[in-house]
Amino acid sequence: MKTVYSLIMAFALVVTLQSCGGKKEDQPAVEAPAGMVTLDLSKYGKPFTIFVPDSTFGKMEIMEQTWGALEVRVGKNFQVSITEDPGDIELRKSDVKADEVNKFKSFIVEEPTTIMWESEITKSEFHFYSIQKLGNSTYVFEDIKSSEAEPFSKESVQKMLDSAKGLKEVKKEAA
Repeated sequence: MKTVYSLIMAFALVVTLQSCGGKKEDQPAVEAPAGMVTLDLSKYGKPFTIFVPDSTFGKMEIMEQTWGALEVRVGKNFQVSITEDPGDIELRKSDVKADEVNKFKSFIVEEPTTIMWESEITKSEFHFYSIQKLGNSTYVFEDIKSSEAEPFSKESVQKMLDSAKGLKEVKKEAA
């Protein structure tokens, strides 16, 4: 009788361990900085999340453009364009420096895959361009320039750049 009982207990232990083990714990959710929320862009074909300002900064709009860009806008001070593109940082730097209308002043951030710069038409304005690799895909993030709106402040552009650099891959769950 003890042998049967021992076999049943051993079987129960194995079943319990198998049902509890082998599963990887979910990665802890990355907490958005103050005033920001996490935006999952996977339903737009971008397998990642980014941080965007919360609703106190304005209405969020996400637009898919015919040329392939995904535009994320929150109010007037957060407007980012995302394209799946290998990007070319050196070409972008030379274009920025050669612009005869929006005169280049200086690079604030100059990294191998990211630039942030100050330029001026009638007053100072700031822009960024960042190439981010995720898996086998490469994405270009940049601010959306509008001739009708006020230029972006340095703080606004820094927030957009931080969002681009903070992208996190959305893992597909196995069926």
